[in-house]
Amino acid sequence: MRFVLDVHVPDDAPAEEAVKELSRALRYWAGNLHHYPLTPGSGEAVYDSGYREIGRWTLTASPDPEAAG
Repeated sequence: MRFVLDVHVPDDAPAEEAVKELSRALRYWAGNLHHYPLTPGSGEAVYDSGYREIGRWTLTASPDPEAAG
C-alpha cells in the first residue's frame, strides 16, 4: 500500500509560516492514523490551523512494479 499526503502551500506564504503549518499537519495526522483502517481507499482532508482545507491524505494500493516495465 502507498500513503500519499498532498498539501497545498501558497506560493506567497512566508517560509517560516509554511514550515509551521506543514509541521502541524504532519503531527496531527500522524497522531490520528490509528483511527483509520489502513486499507486502500482510506483517507481524509487535511486542515491548517485556521481550519481551512489545505490537502488530503490517502492510502492507495501499491502499483505493480512489473506492470511499469
